[in-house]
Amino acid sequence: MTRDAAADVEHPKRFAGRRALVTGSSRGIGAAVALRLAAEGADVALTARTRDTHATLAGGLDATAARLAPFGGRVGVVVCDITDPDARATLVDQAAEALGGPIEVLVNNAAAAIYGPPSTFPLRRRHLTFEANVHAPLDLAQAALPAMVEAGEGWIVNVSSGAARTPEPGETRGSLGPDIGVYGASKAALDRITVALADEVQPHGVRVNGVRPVAAVLSEGADALVGDRLRPDQVESMEQMVEAVVALACAPADLTGEVHVSRALVERLGLDVRALDGGPLPTP
Repeated sequence: MTRDAAADVEHPKRFAGRRALVTGSSRGIGAAVALRLAAEGADVALTARTRDTHATLAGGLDATAARLAPFGGRVGVVVCDITDPDARATLVDQAAEALGGPIEVLVNNAAAAIYGPPSTFPLRRRHLTFEANVHAPLDLAQAALPAMVEAGEGWIVNVSSGAARTPEPGETRGSLGPDIGVYGASKAALDRITVALADEVQPHGVRVNGVRPVAAVLSEGADALVGDRLRPDQVESMEQMVEAVVALACAPADLTGEVHVSRALVERLGLDVRALDGGPLPTP
């Protein structure tokens, strides 16, 4: 059996027939997760603010949709600013309509990564940070849950951040210092909600988990924001992060209510990190 044939046997289309919504999927981790889900058979709804081109960053929803098209699944595109409560109120319904049925997998990836010292962090920016990183993921989960509960199964994955972790006493602070504090606080709030929501909905067969990189995945947005402030050992591959996310997007019933570090989860589950199209990683 060839290596590629073996890969097909070991990694079947785990998401065949599933409908997934991935927020922040115009670029970065969201686009990569959407690609991998589509490669494994999912119908995928994409959402972000940028349909065509961003003012400063590469990528857009149409570009992501074009990358998913060769896999043959249904692809929906919904332009939405998740920091706007009115706009996000109908997002899950729009995604379900685009895919022809209820959302079974929700990946809350979109985030507002706004950095600055807390002593001068403006109230407007605090509102935006918590709208995107806390309120929006919970609102979307609340919108998706009724159909999941009725079906007796569903998967919600919240993408967190290493900034959510409170440093131990005496621990050397990261390279971003105090500038990461408000953003980290919002992600810490998301982690706590993740665990509480999982406890609530576990009896209904819905799995809710969080996952964060060891330190950082150097996506387009992260590279523009902090790329020059990170050491090489603080950066992990996009493929490793995606491997962890998709594992949680089809987690068994007993894997719920946890906030994982991507590398540790990959090792715990004995996963092979694969390319974004589901195939084996190129040999170095």
